[in-house]
Amino acid sequence: MRMVAAIAAAATLAFGATAASAAEIKALISNALKSTMEEAVPEFEKTSGHKLSITFGAAAELKAAIEKGAPVDVAILTTATTDDLIKEGKLVAAGRVDIARSGAGVAVRKGARKPDISTTAGFKQALLDAKSIGFVGAGATAPYIRSLFDKLGIAEEVKGKLKVLPATNPAANAVANGEAEIGITQISEILPYAGAELVGPLPPDIQLYTVYPAAVAADSKEPAAANALIKYLATPAAITVLKSKGLNPG
Repeated sequence: MRMVAAIAAAATLAFGATAASAAEIKALISNALKSTMEEAVPEFEKTSGHKLSITFGAAAELKAAIEKGAPVDVAILTTATTDDLIKEGKLVAAGRVDIARSGAGVAVRKGARKPDISTTAGFKQALLDAKSIGFVGAGATAPYIRSLFDKLGIAEEVKGKLKVLPATNPAANAVANGEAEIGITQISEILPYAGAELVGPLPPDIQLYTVYPAAVAADSKEPAAANALIKYLATPAAITVLKSKGLNPG
């Protein structure tokens, strides 16, 4: 009887230790990694015992939320926003890891004609021919997209057809719904939408690559769990998911 009681007590202690080590990780993550995280998170939660509470959004908007005091343990944003938050003391530089690298692409509604954008000249003509062009105003690619119109010398020609979208209505979603004829955004934000199709990446000479680093919050209540998530995202299993969603590791 004493032996049974001792075993039961040991089991209770072991369970208590496991429960105590499990944590809820509050993560603020760029929309570019949304489909990746939705697929990768269940395995991480299963193997680690931790639970993730994720807020997705445009990197600039998530940065503003962190600056205003939003609770966060780990953030995966763009390089510029991450570096700014590190300088502000909101994120920790130690352990900062580049998780993914994404290229920008063009989307059209499923079944629609796909313009030839394999060259810069073709991409330019596609913009001129389109009735409307959608992109997220607060998105990581927005400043570059605006500068690209100037670079191509068509800023005035396309001005009246631009659909500047909120982060809650990604460009691929707007294209799928018929709100915009073509959308420009991260390739990883196009692939998840069944109603939209990827025409292709931007031509090589005007392609924009965005890097998404992960960093732990300076005031994180669960820094060990947050670091465990960052390490998991560099494992072969997580990298396989990244690649399937149109992203490259690091």
